[in-house]
This record gives sequence, C-alpha cells and structure tokens, in this order.
Amino acid sequence: MTSPAPAPVAIDPAVFDPELPWQRARSVALRPEPFGALVYHFGTRKLSFLKSKTLVRVVETLADHPTATAALLAFEVPEPQRASYVKALADLARSQMIERRSA
Repeated sequence: MTSPAPAPVAIDPAVFDPELPWQRARSVALRPEPFGALVYHFGTRKLSFLKSKTLVRVVETLADHPTATAALLAFEVPEPQRASYVKALADLARSQMIERRSA
C-alpha cells in the first residue's frame, strides 16, 4: 500500500522573508512627517506610522533592491538593529503595506 502524496504547502503572501524581493504595495501611500511617515493603505483603509526615517527610506526603496536584507544593508542599518527593522518590515507585510514582488 502506498502513502498518499503530501498535500501542497500553502504559502502565505504575508509571511515575511527578508531574503526575498519586496516592494511597497501598489495601493499604499507614504506621507513624510517629522517623526518618519504616515502609511495609508487605500484598500484596507489601514493607517500605520513609521517612526524611523531610515525605515521610511528602506520601505520607499525596497523595489530597488534584490531583497529586503539588501535594502537594509544599503542604508547601513547596524547589525544590532537589523532584527528590529526586520520585525517592522514583517509587521508591514502582515498589514499588507508591503508585498512580495517577482524577482
């Protein structure tokens, strides 16, 4: 008796992997503010705050880099701070403010 084929693994588009290519979602606008930026998603009507100007620049230029990690390196985010930036990007992915893009 043979075992059934394993079920395909569903890939959640909101799961954040910093080694993949990302971009700001097409339905998202960034408005610069003295503290960083307001991020608004026109589809979900969700409003978020980016409290770091470096994070704003990373989000604005994600599409210019092969991976999110490359974007963090381009803006010289120090190694001890990278985990907090990756967490912030993961939160933005979960709230659909950034999305995966094809390489």
